[in-house]
Amino acid sequence: MREAYVESRDLGLYVAGSKVSLDSIVYAFLRGSSPEEIQENWPVLSLEQVYGAITYYLANRASVDEYLQRAQRAYADAVPPMHEVAPELYATLQRARREVSSKH
Repeated sequence: MREAYVESRDLGLYVAGSKVSLDSIVYAFLRGSSPEEIQENWPVLSLEQVYGAITYYLANRASVDEYLQRAQRAYADAVPPMHEVAPELYATLQRARREVSSKH
């Protein structure tokens, strides 16, 4: 019998039986983390679950990439940019960034 490693719930995709989002595993994998490193970062998951989630991603890459893009757009729409929320802080950070850049 084939094990289900990813489940859909609460409008998201998760490693089955856990609170770890598939997003977390996929982004770590895309950054070059090995399954063993990913499992070390999420010790609530077994190595089998990590490999299963990566396999799910690779087998469904187009639909998962689309899901990730939708999630990024939803986040961008929900969280206003810093320059709108705190313009003074944003200006201060920009000045500090320019000063640091000019010294190197």
